[in-house]
Amino acid sequence: MGGCTSSGLKGCRPVRQTTGGTRERIQAVALELFTEQGYEKTSLREIAERLGVTKAALYYHFKSKDEIVTSLVDDRLRRMDELIAWAADQPPTLATRRALIGRYADSMFAGDLPQVMRFFEQNQTVLKSLVAGQQMRDRMMRLAHELCRGDDSPAAQLRAALTLFAVHSSWFAVRAPGITDDERKRIALQVADELLAKIGETGQG
Repeated sequence: MGGCTSSGLKGCRPVRQTTGGTRERIQAVALELFTEQGYEKTSLREIAERLGVTKAALYYHFKSKDEIVTSLVDDRLRRMDELIAWAADQPPTLATRRALIGRYADSMFAGDLPQVMRFFEQNQTVLKSLVAGQQMRDRMMRLAHELCRGDDSPAAQLRAALTLFAVHSSWFAVRAPGITDDERKRIALQVADELLAKIGETGQG
């Protein structure tokens, strides 16, 4: 597909007139570029050119890179809110913790979320200054709280945070060639379970 400049080219269709999930295509291409060359080094013009549309057409859906990142985060925030609400209604037991981290892993390995996680990992400095990044940190802390509910020891709080990290870090920390997504998830959950087993074990974490 040929690229278009911000001034437009003949035959370059506005994004809204193309077929398929327009916003999803913009998100996918932006995520690709953010991951390849970094958030700060990527411009809306480059995103439009890779899509093969005018910059004005891109503006129809997103006015800034921040808006694109926010749209990427929104779906994950929704999934995390659902998990937090579910966990809050369960007893603070090891079975609940295991079920919660299992559901978290299932959501993390679904769709394009693995690539979103790679973007988060590679652009942490930028995310700290974005509202979307702050919202993500808030949800992570709330999930960690649910994982150690019933054991308020410092060790339990740390283990809960590391449990979540074990799941999403499997996308960049496990570098075995040829490893499948299922194998990554299995390894992540195995490490997570070792940490969870210690929470609430003696009342001291």
